[in-house]
Amino acid sequence: MKIALIGATGFVGAAVLTELLARGHDVTALVRNPDRLEARAQLAPRALDATDPDAVAQAVRGHDAVVSAFNPGWDAPGLYAKFMEGSRAIARGVEAAGVRRLLVVGGAGSLFVAPGVQLVDTPQFTDHVPPNIVPGAQAARDALAELQANTALDWTFLSPPAMLAPGERSGAYRVGADALLMDGERPAGISVADLAVAIVDEIERPRHVRARFTVAAAA
Repeated sequence: MKIALIGATGFVGAAVLTELLARGHDVTALVRNPDRLEARAQLAPRALDATDPDAVAQAVRGHDAVVSAFNPGWDAPGLYAKFMEGSRAIARGVEAAGVRRLLVVGGAGSLFVAPGVQLVDTPQFTDHVPPNIVPGAQAARDALAELQANTALDWTFLSPPAMLAPGERSGAYRVGADALLMDGERPAGISVADLAVAIVDEIERPRHVRARFTVAAAA
């Protein structure tokens, strides 16, 4: 497939790039600074301002699918506003380009920990997560709400588990829906390499179209 990957140099995006290339896909890596990417076969780096919907449309036109690992940076001033601006521009640009398939990598904050209660709204989240992270988590939750109203795109929103860390690729994971996955009494986790496996699996074999899902390490 021909895949446009937004945010290919970030923590998640870099792992997704590795997984896509390993499976033989042609990838257009859309990043702020293409010089950060090493030359590799089937990789076309390209500069992109992800907050410009016209630029997004031009960059993704002609691709089979778009994967967005967009994040303006956890320390970016006005993180909430910038996150929402980019998320909206990406959705509008992908739609304008005529590409129906969009997979967005979101956050764990929008996962539910009780009926009607999302993780981002709990003291356990706000008391233990660095303060600069909270606006981004809130924005990811609100970006999901906007996607859920979108009927033009075949979108998918993937929320990682609460614990996401570097680690080996096992190729195995378990799948959830809207609730935070747990390991006993503790929040579950996954390696970023296995998160990338789940992302590319969903692109190759869509199972969560116009839906959100989450994953965690296999039990």
